[in-house]
Amino acid sequence: MKGLILCGGHSTRMQQDKSNIAYHGMPQWQYLYTLLQALVPDVYLSCRADQQPAFTDNIPVITDSIDGGGPAVGLLSAHALFPESAFLVLACDLPLISLQSLSLLVHSRQPEKDATAFISPFNQLPEPLIAIWEPSGLALLKQSFGSGKNCPRKALLQGNIKVIENPFAAEQFNANTPEEMQEAKEKLH
Repeated sequence: MKGLILCGGHSTRMQQDKSNIAYHGMPQWQYLYTLLQALVPDVYLSCRADQQPAFTDNIPVITDSIDGGGPAVGLLSAHALFPESAFLVLACDLPLISLQSLSLLVHSRQPEKDATAFISPFNQLPEPLIAIWEPSGLALLKQSFGSGKNCPRKALLQGNIKVIENPFAAEQFNANTPEEMQEAKEKLH
């Protein structure tokens, strides 16, 4: 299993690159990279080609190799490079996520399923961007994407997935706007 941090969005609502916001005294991508390194040996940043120069030279990067937008492009670009690998996937807009949640996810993994994901406390659906995607789940996403559907959650819902409740569900908070960024910073201090 490899780690994948999705940084390729345009952060339009946030009005700045979400992966570079310093919630923990360092850019968010670096905080998430450190967390994932504690759980998996190989961690990659997923980004657009124009973003790659922003990351330090010694960080492994997978640039989007598929046309389109959204997190499915990052997932499928990683899958294209490593088709036999599972990926522990994190979106870069999760400022409250910690090792306790990620450890629970890893320990709950069922590799025979298409994915292992937390249930969202906000809509009771699987969280596709805090999940472990198995190669079979990524193949489902590829098939869905090929038919014009680029929603990772919908691909998960079509698969055989393990869904778990996170006792630390507040850590699944997404910060996508300046107001949510401020809310996250207040919760952290």
